[in-house]
Parts: sequence; structure tokens; C-alpha cells
Amino acid sequence: MGRIVLSGTIAREERADSVRAARSRHRRGRGAYEGAVETTDTMLYETVVLVPARNEEVGVLTSLESLSGQTRRPDLIIVVVNNSTDRTEDFARTFADDPRTPATVVLTLDDNPHKKAGALNYGLHRLREHVGGRLNGRVGHVLVMDADTELHPRFIERARNVIASDPELGGVSAACLGRTDLWRNPWQRYLLGMQIIEYGRAANARYRKDVHTMSGAGSFYRAEALQGLIDWRGEVFWEDHRNLVEDYETTLALKESGWKVTANQLCIAYTDLMPTLRELIQQRERWSRGTVDTLRRRGWTKFTWHSISTMIMGLIGIAYICVWGAPQLAMVAQHGFSQHPLLLSLFAFWIVYPALRVRNLGWKAMLVEAVLIPELVYTVVRGYWLVSSILKSYVTRVSAWK
Repeated sequence: MGRIVLSGTIAREERADSVRAARSRHRRGRGAYEGAVETTDTMLYETVVLVPARNEEVGVLTSLESLSGQTRRPDLIIVVVNNSTDRTEDFARTFADDPRTPATVVLTLDDNPHKKAGALNYGLHRLREHVGGRLNGRVGHVLVMDADTELHPRFIERARNVIASDPELGGVSAACLGRTDLWRNPWQRYLLGMQIIEYGRAANARYRKDVHTMSGAGSFYRAEALQGLIDWRGEVFWEDHRNLVEDYETTLALKESGWKVTANQLCIAYTDLMPTLRELIQQRERWSRGTVDTLRRRGWTKFTWHSISTMIMGLIGIAYICVWGAPQLAMVAQHGFSQHPLLLSLFAFWIVYPALRVRNLGWKAMLVEAVLIPELVYTVVRGYWLVSSILKSYVTRVSAWK
């Protein structure tokens, strides 16, 4: 497994102000932990990075090198290689052995039934053991990122600035963008291109004051907030086979514990895209199914209403396209706009509006959106995985995912 060893300068950081320190961040578990006392205020690590990796030999080195290239490098990187059957561990250890890289520890977890959540909790457990049992006062921030993700060189610097701006913030989510120029044929170019547009549009329009979910690709947490979740329920990431979206469930837990979360479009994470339609639908069905399952367990609350409303509006949009939009388009194709001036106005709106929403991605993305047909086809695919995910949540059991 390897011991966590780090040589470096021990930094000291002022504790949070007395008002925040006195407030319980884990109200549901408050009674059992009211007497908890910090043993020291010596900050050992300002930023620790957790990287769970399963069969990521292709991308893990790129991900780790993006950490090494940060303008504010992490003090410690913990790579948890779990259930891997390829050379992920070898590549991670090659990076760890390089004296030019940040201090890096590679842990192996060969029999991990709880997948990513189990790997993350294991990494946090080993970190807590190393710093004396609790994160408070010893670790400032914890960055969680996927092993197929590449961070912008100023990600950590910017995330630290954002989280320092508000003592109520428990986490800052990355703005995810898809990697470009990875296609091999016209179909892949279309499929990956639509995902790039989808990610870019989401990064530009996230509900930043109350984000739907912290991104699994890259999320920057205040260590105090994670310790609060451990005090409340014994773990940060819920270990259960029904938990298909550990990042969303943890986001809700942070909100329920009294923390705010946000997103910042300058904290950029570049992530892998799905090269085939089958892989894309599998990924999105898992995300959507996991979200629906979590919402059903939680019900309508002040922390879930936005996600539930968004899902309902998505279903209404699908019904609109299938029940009203498709017949009207067929009528326009047959008779033109001369008999339907209202449709002409709507048609013009749906050319201009989608194009403006992706103007940050450049003129090519705007042109694709203005053409309408590529987005309509992708919307049909999106509607399929949304409807199928909702139906599966109600009528089928959760199957294991890898």
C-alpha cells in the first residue's frame, strides 16, 4: 500500500472565524460530536488531490501531469487504483517516482465492491490516519478528480480563490469541457461534436448559486465540510450499490449539512467523451437513472426542487417536439411558411437562440446549432435516455456498474 511520506514546508493557516467555528455543519449528527475538540491547528497540507483510477492506463499519466503543471501545485496526490486489470498502477507509480512531481502516493484496492465511492472513501481514510484522525486544521482543501480528466493549469489557484471568497462555501465544481479532435470518422465527429457543444453550453449556463451537482470530473472541497459529513454519517461518499451518482448524492448531503456549493466557469476540467452511441447512452442512462433514484429517495425538498423541475421541463420539451413540433415541421415542409407566420417567428427564434447560447465555443458550434437538424437528432437521443432512465428507476432493480 505504501506509507504517506511528504517532505516540505509546514504551513500555518488561521482557523475560521469564531462564528463559523461555533456553528454545526453536520446538524443531523450534532449530538454525538458536539464534544469533538481539535488536537492541533497545524496545517500540514493546503491541498490534497484524490484520484480514483480503474483501468485508466491510457489517461492517468496525462491527468497526473496536469496536476504537476498547476500554477499552485498540490501538496499531496493520492492515487487509489481500484479493481484495475491493466497497467494503471504502473503508470501511476512512474509518475510518483519522478522527483520533479508533487509528492504522490499510490494505493491499491483490488477488491472494492463500492467502486468509485469506495475508492474515494479509502483514500480519505488513509489521509485521515496520516494527519491524526481528523481533517480539520490539518488539511485545507481536497480536490477530487477522475483519472481521465485533465485540469486547466490554473484550476487549483482559481478554485482556492473562489472558496476563500465565502466561508460558507463547502465546494467548487469544475466547468467540464470535452476534449476535441478525437474523432476517426464522420459519425464520431458528429457524436463527439454534439457532446462538446453540450458540455460547453452547460458550463456557460450552470445554476451557479445552487448547482445541481458537483462534477465527478473535478470538484474542489473544503476539508472541514468533508469532515462534517464523516462526523454525520461516517463517510463522505455513500457506499451502496444503488448509488450510481456518488457526486450528486454527496452534493445533496453537503447542502443538507448547511454548506453552499458553487461552480466557476474558469475552473476548467477537460474530460473524455463517449466515442460510440452505445457508450454514450450507457453513460447517460447511469447518470440519469442515478439522479432519479436519488431524487425518489430524498423527495421534494428545498435542495431537490430545482433538479426535479428541470427533469419535468425536459419531459415537457420532449412531448412538445414529438406531439406538436414534428407535425408542424412536416406541415411547413409541405406548404411553406406563407400560411403559418407564427411558425416562421418560432423557427427564427430556435435558429438564433441556440446559436447564441454556444457563442463561447466559436462560430463552428454556433453554425451547427443554427442548422437545427444536428441538435434535433441529438435531442431525440437525449430524450430516449431520459425517458428510459425514469422508467427503469420505477420498474427495474439497480444493476451493478463498473
